[in-house]
Amino acid sequence: MPALHPQGQGLVSVDPVPESPRTPGAPRRPRSRWSAMDLSLIAVFAALMAASIAVPGINVGPLGVAITLQTLVVALCGLVLGWGRGSAAVGLYVLLGLVGLPIFSGFRAGPAVLASPSAGYIIGFIFAAAVVGLLATLAVRTRWRTAALFAAAMAGTVVVHISGILGFMAKGMALQAAVAADLIYLPGDILKNIVAVLIALSLHRAFPDLLVRRRP
Repeated sequence: MPALHPQGQGLVSVDPVPESPRTPGAPRRPRSRWSAMDLSLIAVFAALMAASIAVPGINVGPLGVAITLQTLVVALCGLVLGWGRGSAAVGLYVLLGLVGLPIFSGFRAGPAVLASPSAGYIIGFIFAAAVVGLLATLAVRTRWRTAALFAAAMAGTVVVHISGILGFMAKGMALQAAVAADLIYLPGDILKNIVAVLIALSLHRAFPDLLVRRRP
């Protein structure tokens, strides 16, 4: 509303100064962090995580935790989407599973999964996607892109396996026994990381701005 200032014996109405239009080259207002495309990619990769259980797992080890394709998709989330969107996609998958969708290995669902021996791995998926994505953003800028992306995927594997070992220990296993039970899954995860890197490289060639956006 207009401001009133005294002038002699009366009052004078002073209109507010209109805002000047934004000059060319001036910084724009910060836009939302994720666009509709980003949200779509998060949903697509969360669905891909859920679909990965369609391939039957192989139960191994003393606690019967299955070998599945989930770790491949976790690595792919980070390698393709980066740390933010990648961890969001895996987090969305975990959240949907905990609220009741049968999308965990063996078509399990609900919070009771967190009491199972595989709980450590499930929680580790989210942090692994973030680590892979953070390192992948740096890896695509190097000359040795393939090797750097593989190293990023392996860093995520280390996170998943540490989380899995902690989950085994939470079930009462000693450290040595937990490590021995976890090592069974390492060779398969290395092979899955190789496949994930090959897929990621193809996607990066097809969509160069998918992981690291170029500035206009």
